Amino acid sequence: MRVLLSDFVLTCNDDFEIIQDGGVCFDEKIIEVGSGEELAAKYKNAKIEKLPKNSILMPGLINSHVHLEFSANTATLKFGDFMVWLKSVIASREKLQEKCTEKLIENTLQNMLKEGVTAIGAVSSFGLDLKPCVKTPLHVVYFVEAIGSNPAALDTLFDDFKGRFYEAKEAKNSSFTPSISVHSPYSTHAVLARHVLDIARDEKVIVTAHFMESQHERSWLDSASGAMGEFMKGFNPHAKPSATAKEFLELFHGVKTLFVHAVQANDEELEIIQNNAIAHCPRSNRLLGTGALDIKRVQKAGVGLTLGTDGLSSNISLNMWHEMRAALFTHQTYELNDLAVLLLKASTNGGAKALGLNKGRLEKGFDADIIALGLHEVPASISELPLHVVLQTKAAQRIFINGKDFTD
Repeated sequence: MRVLLSDFVLTCNDDFEIIQDGGVCFDEKIIEVGSGEELAAKYKNAKIEKLPKNSILMPGLINSHVHLEFSANTATLKFGDFMVWLKSVIASREKLQEKCTEKLIENTLQNMLKEGVTAIGAVSSFGLDLKPCVKTPLHVVYFVEAIGSNPAALDTLFDDFKGRFYEAKEAKNSSFTPSISVHSPYSTHAVLARHVLDIARDEKVIVTAHFMESQHERSWLDSASGAMGEFMKGFNPHAKPSATAKEFLELFHGVKTLFVHAVQANDEELEIIQNNAIAHCPRSNRLLGTGALDIKRVQKAGVGLTLGTDGLSSNISLNMWHEMRAALFTHQTYELNDLAVLLLKASTNGGAKALGLNKGRLEKGFDADIIALGLHEVPASISELPLHVVLQTKAAQRIFINGKDFTD
């Protein structure tokens, strides 16, 4: 049993309680959070450690949406417009897969850990990341992806998905949770999605799906037109969407789902997905020219919010602190500190709720996934602390997962 004492504790609970001169007592689970002086007196037999001046304790970060299999990309893919990017992915996919070794993925996961990430939602298209995701100390919710829109190949696509899913299921352990991804309404045929979601219901797993990432997707699903329509008809002159956006969403009825992006989702679609969550990836949205998520509209609709980096196919790093800062500068109608609180909660508590994890807050009974930060300077007003945590932090100084110290 350990007790960590710090100048501040950001609980990241629903009320975002901040404790000055606080502490956390824990083993594998959190035993108690509160006044540092009281904890030190109550748990005298524990290993007690006082962290340096300007120290902050908070839950480990949760990157709710990441594609590790594109970690070899730096300047291969084209940015600026979603369709330009998509064509470059198709053209360079095999080359990037060859370069994306297990060692590269292991190093990518290790870097995320050093930055303070303790859990991720990893979307796997090919299974290249399976072994590294099983080995990492991070908790991985591993979303095996179903993708393919060719009606003539549905049996083959479904068999391929099942092979990858059941292989991942065999590797399940306390920190590796196999789950399911339906790529998107434009890339996954509705019949394939229906079969995959039946498995999700039987297995009682959380699902993730990209949805309404771009205006191109909106035009294709609404009227089979636009640049995506031209692209699809290049493969099949009679191509048409296998489902409308609403029909696609209705396939997920009764399945807890983390939808990704949803930048172009309308009010009716947000209402359908209420009580689920959206993974916001602001840097990816900017690089692919898809627009900015209207967070206030999402909240008004009763949809949860998480934060993700997406993959290096559409980002320049997987650093969640960089992602929070990007979001801070993107959403200019928010008061800065209120937005910082929202982003810190989305990167911890919100991610845990969306991924079904007993993590994301410093509270009795939750997993002891804890990080310690050190600010260069603490603001005079505690109410401004969340903003300076987002502005100043690049990595964690201490990292604990299930109570075990993973600090270098």
